[in-house]
Amino acid sequence: MEKFTAQDYQMQTYGGGLQGKRPLLTPLWKKMEELAYAKMEEGARSYINGGAGLGHTVDNNRNDFNKYRIVPRMLKNVEVRDTSTQVLGVDMAAPFFLCPVGVAEMVHPEGDLAIAKGAAPTGIPYIFSNQGSFPMEDCAAAMGETPHFFQLYWSKSRALVSSFVKRAEACGARGIVLTLDTTLLGWRTGDMDIAYLPFLLGKGIAQYTSDPVFRGLVEDEIAQEHPDLDKQSPKYKEVFGQTCAILFTKIYNNSSTTWDDLAFLRDQTSLPIILKGILHKDDAKLAVKYGMDGIYVSNHGGRQVDGSISSIAALPKIVKAIKKQIPIMMDSGIRGGADVFKALALGADAVGLGRPHIFALTLAGAEGVTEVIRHLQADFELTMALSGCKNVGEINRACIVKS
Repeated sequence: MEKFTAQDYQMQTYGGGLQGKRPLLTPLWKKMEELAYAKMEEGARSYINGGAGLGHTVDNNRNDFNKYRIVPRMLKNVEVRDTSTQVLGVDMAAPFFLCPVGVAEMVHPEGDLAIAKGAAPTGIPYIFSNQGSFPMEDCAAAMGETPHFFQLYWSKSRALVSSFVKRAEACGARGIVLTLDTTLLGWRTGDMDIAYLPFLLGKGIAQYTSDPVFRGLVEDEIAQEHPDLDKQSPKYKEVFGQTCAILFTKIYNNSSTTWDDLAFLRDQTSLPIILKGILHKDDAKLAVKYGMDGIYVSNHGGRQVDGSISSIAALPKIVKAIKKQIPIMMDSGIRGGADVFKALALGADAVGLGRPHIFALTLAGAEGVTEVIRHLQADFELTMALSGCKNVGEINRACIVKS
């Protein structure tokens, strides 16, 4: 892992300016967002940008961060700074990670493989998407020693759930992030407007097409629909691809899942299980009751329920409810170092960066992913230090006030 400090990064950037060099990516995240969306094709732009319904939850996620204000303290010795932390036994160079974002191939041909390559030199963990464009094993190899997790959607096929978890375990995942808030696809008006669902084109389903259980299900489906089709024929390959896309849409989620089903998942793996999508304090308490290892406060970046509570607004009650019994992660709305600082001050152990790393991937591939991580690392380190904290452990509720 490369040694990194905010001051070194700043001076390298300013020094480059003396030679007429600009940063690979702008640190102005709104500008980066605009540049990335301008480069994306319509379908990708709609899918990445889109929120549910009228988009109020997307707005809430950002606006509600400004309801909290940092109160910097002076004359604190912050000469030696440490942004590292540990969550669920996983060492992290800084208290954030890359969120699982599906169908990354829409914006770059290497998709999540490039994200993994970009995260690898930084020591920042990456949660592989269940809707990845490359198999988890390929991404794990690209990550090297940098830790990764695997996001899981609960399929209608328990055999497939088990297979995904076993594969994640085998390729070195440090935990299973079970996404609870997508048992049905939200009303995503942007995608509906252009009648675009990438999975129907065979995109974002590489975890499935690389899985022996899923491939077996596809072969069974073809045998029923096309009993006379020769497996060696060119036609079979075409039908196989079509059937993969269709079968995926039928089984990838399961709206009948309940808390009692978690026992099955617990039986499949010894890895930590983190429940993603928790927004209510009572659900947080149930996560503890059912023996889960972590809570992930998230509203899916505003993509599932329009008008939902923001993640940052939900966080304090959840922190209070579980009383540090298990770690808390959160995402939705993180853009800068101050956002990370505020979330930690409210009790999160680590936070996730979502859309911005996809913007970076769009504009500059793996190098862009590394760069956007560096931006957030530097911004967070400087915010922490200038607020009077020399390490993550010194960030607490006294560091912020509610406006």
